[in-house]
Amino acid sequence: MNKTGVAVIGTGFWGKNHSRIYKELENTNLVAICDVNSERAKDIASQYGVKAYTDSSTMLKNPEIQAVSVCTWSIKLAEEALKCLHAGKHVLVEKPMATDTTQARMLVDTAETNGLHLSVGFLMRFIPGLQQIKRAVETKKIGEMVSATAKRVTQWPERIGDVGIVKDTAIHDIDVMRFILAEEPTSVYAKMGSMRHSQFEDYAQIMLTYESGKTAFIESNWLTPYKIRSLNVTGSEAIMRLDYNSQELLIDNAIETVQPRNAFEEPLKAELQHFIECITKKKKPIVTSEDGYKALEIALAAMESSAKNTVVKLK
Repeated sequence: MNKTGVAVIGTGFWGKNHSRIYKELENTNLVAICDVNSERAKDIASQYGVKAYTDSSTMLKNPEIQAVSVCTWSIKLAEEALKCLHAGKHVLVEKPMATDTTQARMLVDTAETNGLHLSVGFLMRFIPGLQQIKRAVETKKIGEMVSATAKRVTQWPERIGDVGIVKDTAIHDIDVMRFILAEEPTSVYAKMGSMRHSQFEDYAQIMLTYESGKTAFIESNWLTPYKIRSLNVTGSEAIMRLDYNSQELLIDNAIETVQPRNAFEEPLKAELQHFIECITKKKKPIVTSEDGYKALEIALAAMESSAKNTVVKLK
């Protein structure tokens, strides 16, 4: 089997996981690790028997590397992803992709101009239960969809970070709503604030409205003493409830509660496998660069709504 040469930029929590999975996949060859912290880069690189770099520009000159995962701090994502694209590498960039829509659009356009695959790290789309919800909404298995409610809350220790809860966490559920509704929201209203984390918002409630009459609600915080990751989708004939932690899915209708048996699957592994197959087998991407752009656009509109205490209309 011809293996795709891959590299990872950033050795934080997600960078370590990307590195591990690339080493596990049969169709990838982990070539290099890059981090500005030389000790961390050497530590992860030695663990997997690959070369360590502290400068991504130097690493990207390596012709063995065909694709790169960019897992740096959020404020550096666009800069590093753009370097990779200019070097002719396919890219999976972690969310939120960029700090603003100007940066995000530059990434989308550069990838398209250079004929490269660019994906964004929205791994929720690879959970079987969420894919089943999407199909149920499309086929009206739950009748006419009325609303969707997402809750993503947890206790989070004080840490040095570069973005707040909206770009770090709620953006996942913004993307989930786009995924299952296949419709762009027309307006957003949000309330957010900082209760324990002085630099950035640590809680947010976001409401999205749609021309079709549907509504989406998103609750996200770093305050709750236990972890909840859930999605409830309400239809005129049934309600679907997904627990992201266990990946258990329940379907309630007027007669019964059904629990489909979906095998548990590590979303990140499925995401990276699909990323490589989009490059080698020209598969239709489950997550496109445009998906990343749109989710960021909505996240920024939510932050604007809270700051101005008003509904923000979306294009």
